[in-house]
Amino acid sequence: MASTIWVNKKALTETQVHEAPLSPLGQGAVRLRIESFSVTANNITYAVIGDMFGYWNFFPAAGDFGVVPMWGHAMVEESHCPEIAVGERVYGYLPMGTHLDVVPGKISMGGFTDMAAHRQPMSPIYNQYSRLASDPEHDAEKEAERMLFGPLFKTGFLIEAMLRRESWFNAETLLITSASSKTAMGLASVAKDLSPSIKRIGLTSKGNVGFVVGTGLYDEVIAYDAVDTLPKTASVCVDFAGNSRLLRAIHERLASHLEYSCLVGATHVDARGPNSAGASGSEMPGPKPILFFAPDHAVATIQELGSKGFGEAVGRSWKSFLTAADGVVDIETHTGLEAAASVFVETLQGRTDPQKGIIIQP
Repeated sequence: MASTIWVNKKALTETQVHEAPLSPLGQGAVRLRIESFSVTANNITYAVIGDMFGYWNFFPAAGDFGVVPMWGHAMVEESHCPEIAVGERVYGYLPMGTHLDVVPGKISMGGFTDMAAHRQPMSPIYNQYSRLASDPEHDAEKEAERMLFGPLFKTGFLIEAMLRRESWFNAETLLITSASSKTAMGLASVAKDLSPSIKRIGLTSKGNVGFVVGTGLYDEVIAYDAVDTLPKTASVCVDFAGNSRLLRAIHERLASHLEYSCLVGATHVDARGPNSAGASGSEMPGPKPILFFAPDHAVATIQELGSKGFGEAVGRSWKSFLTAADGVVDIETHTGLEAAASVFVETLQGRTDPQKGIIIQP
């Protein structure tokens, strides 16, 4: 029996456990038994903009319901692919559930791509699975950190790479909203290492100021209710919050001093509005906010650095980030899909502690 958490796409707090018999495994297919995955604000973004970018299409459900993608580890439970052995472990994009059938193609020692027909229209970045036995990024002692931070960190890496390619739009200050979020921390870490001349200002809720200061990743931390104290210097803003009122306040405070406005994710779901991710910001002073889609920028960065160079650059920055983030987040492991659904809703509603990283073992 396979169990999966279904989420109502029109009312994201409504979840249910869907159970179905495991169907016969197809020719060339592999059945993965999901061992663990993380639940973070990134998963909330997948749900919030799921229709816009096709995130609901990776693991189809039925009717108004969908399955939110997660990042995690799985073991090969059954294989009809000669090159993939039962018992092998992989890392990649998984449903919030117990099983996933994939059709491996483009197989190498380090990984494979799921060639299932319904996944081909989406970005290939999400269809790739790492084979842990030959994966240079795998560290058995850091599996939880990879699930919690890995995909988010890479998004932060790609944002910094894009800004650096554009000479930071001639800005001297980087403003990061939702500064306690894992993607924001990744961006701040990479900018600290690779663009040290750029001042990093983290914006967060008053209750999270202490935590954000404690990360040591920001030059300055400002609470949301003090946006009117932002220095009027040439700045770029990377908005992870998706809070239209906050974004407007930043634009109105900085106006012509804001050189570029970048939208990434939506952690403040209840505050979404006409200037949230994907919507026009033309009514606000300053530049129109531009939505950042990581897979597109991954292609550009790989073209710039080459596949080998890209992997090496990410690896260096990842190791630096792990050192900076060591001890910052307390990892909690929860068992069962009901726990996964509960944590998902808590994260959706902004009730999770940024100092806790949640791992689910289904």
